Amino acid sequence: MVSVNFQNVKVYQTSGTADKIQTAPFPSASAPKQMQAPTFRAEGYHDTLTVRTQLVTSDEKKKYKEISKELSSGYRKKLDYALKSGILLKNNSDDKSSVLDNLHKILKEERDPGLDGRTIVQECLDIINNPYVITQTCEDIPKEYKLPVIGLITNLSENMNEIKETSQALDEMHTGTCPTASIEFDLATKNPAEFFRIVEGLTSPKNEAYKVIDMDSLSEKTLDAVWLLNKFKTPHEIVDFNKAVILLKPDENAIIRARIQNNHRDKGERSIIDVLMQSTMMQLGSQQTYDSLTDRREPNAWTEENGGLIEFEKTYVESVMENKNTISVIYQTVDENGRLKGYEKDFDTIKKELLDTLHMGYNVIIGYTWPDPENDNKLAGHEITIVGYKTAPNGELIFICQDSDDGLDAPVEMPESFLIPSIHHAGIPEEIATRDFEYKDSWKVGMEEFEKMQQEKKNQNP
Repeated sequence: MVSVNFQNVKVYQTSGTADKIQTAPFPSASAPKQMQAPTFRAEGYHDTLTVRTQLVTSDEKKKYKEISKELSSGYRKKLDYALKSGILLKNNSDDKSSVLDNLHKILKEERDPGLDGRTIVQECLDIINNPYVITQTCEDIPKEYKLPVIGLITNLSENMNEIKETSQALDEMHTGTCPTASIEFDLATKNPAEFFRIVEGLTSPKNEAYKVIDMDSLSEKTLDAVWLLNKFKTPHEIVDFNKAVILLKPDENAIIRARIQNNHRDKGERSIIDVLMQSTMMQLGSQQTYDSLTDRREPNAWTEENGGLIEFEKTYVESVMENKNTISVIYQTVDENGRLKGYEKDFDTIKKELLDTLHMGYNVIIGYTWPDPENDNKLAGHEITIVGYKTAPNGELIFICQDSDDGLDAPVEMPESFLIPSIHHAGIPEEIATRDFEYKDSWKVGMEEFEKMQQEKKNQNP
């Protein structure tokens, strides 16, 4: 059996203390200015680029041939599909590199120690051929790596109860990365050139990528956008009044899981790409506090939770990763006990906003809820992506969705009678969301609600 090279991870120093992988500092001010600011702005998913399905230049033909030589017949067919579908030659990425360019880089340039370029290229082709393979389903830790991983989590504790509890938690882990898996799917399907450019960077020896964003993707006011970047502790540099360069990087332990998946991925588990993309986005939303080994983040200034991202943290991540101003529209009213109290809009209005968004060419990332019988019927929630719809024979609308936690490599269908009353929030383009209401930025609303909740607790417990 091929083993993962953990020497590069340096799980332990000879002194017996955990050796953390160091995060590279943000480059000097001159570095981002050398980057080419994108002329393509993903404010809407209207791809005005010409779809090309034939290799034209000698460079394209050379790269295609070199990739094809390294693949099995099954993956050569997937590469052929990528070309004939027009995806392979798309180049609407930040630096204008195409999907083909980045697959070739992944294969021919150095990768992170412990990651194999050909394996990653195969994962890329799997996603191109069927993006529903993107999943949040957590990977198991093989026996040979269990003790070192437990040592990292427990800081080399010798307490047998702590070791036992940590081992059990690893065996039973279920990730809370559904918001980031939904954004991963959205980016992969709507802007594959940018998606695979980021994948190339995250799987490189530096495990990082840079992204240029428009400040008004975060907020109409530049100062508010800067405040958000600082509040979320996002490594960045301001290019000018309108743009900033963001450093995208997974948490320091994500590479351990990614290296394990390089050789030990079981069917239905997250891929190398899933692990690194979801970790990177969890870092963005959690103020750089996520830990891939435990699937936990730290509570912060607006949430006491240590699990998944809350609603406007997800919106921030979506705005950064897709460089578009998405408004998170809240449809459900929830009381102080976590139970459904009512709705902010009638079901026909909700339905129209969803359909109008789909007609614009967007997917719609939603959070839907249900009463949890194991938690006193308080609402539990999950993020999925609406990708389309159809009409049933009885006239009812059926929404076609991507669910990263259903164990299926295919879309699922949900009738409007079930889904619409269950939607707590949805990411809607500004021009649709503001037709009936004038919205504040979701982060402002979130902070106000959290501060109000904290004050109510103080009043109850003076």
